[in-house]
Amino acid sequence: MSADLDPLDPVALTSALVRCASVTPEEGGALVLLQGLLEAEGFRCTRVDRNGIANLYARFGEQGPALGFNGHTDVVPTGDVSAWTRPPFSGEIAEGKVWGRGACDMKSGVAAWVSAAIAAARDGVRGSLVLMITGDEEGDARDGTVALLDWMDAQGERVDHCVVGEPTSRQ
Repeated sequence: MSADLDPLDPVALTSALVRCASVTPEEGGALVLLQGLLEAEGFRCTRVDRNGIANLYARFGEQGPALGFNGHTDVVPTGDVSAWTRPPFSGEIAEGKVWGRGACDMKSGVAAWVSAAIAAARDGVRGSLVLMITGDEEGDARDGTVALLDWMDAQGERVDHCVVGEPTSRQ
């Protein structure tokens, strides 16, 4: 984790996450970065890795209601790197944009929620905040969100409401 990264700056956090080459099934440092930031802010973090897929469960507070967020940090392969106008994992901020693989899908969404959750925790949020971040949305999606839900059920962890950052299932 970069000591100069402000966790309340979602643009800087997006850029840092884009620099993590987290091509499914590689974790690439994205969940390690998030876990470090969240633990430093008092979140209880648990890695829920299954079958080589990295997943992160993070919770702030133990009271209800519990608001959850589900997102992912894995990305699809870059394809021909020479076809990119900027390196795919540069995280460069230029022309008012963060450039690189995952900037839109969905490292920026994760960064926004992490920044907002940290701000709410610092402000003394009532209730609990839960983040369920997977590394398997772009892959087979059997050992990401499913693994997190299985683990939560076994541990008695619950959320009252959950925002799904990328609800794109055909089922």
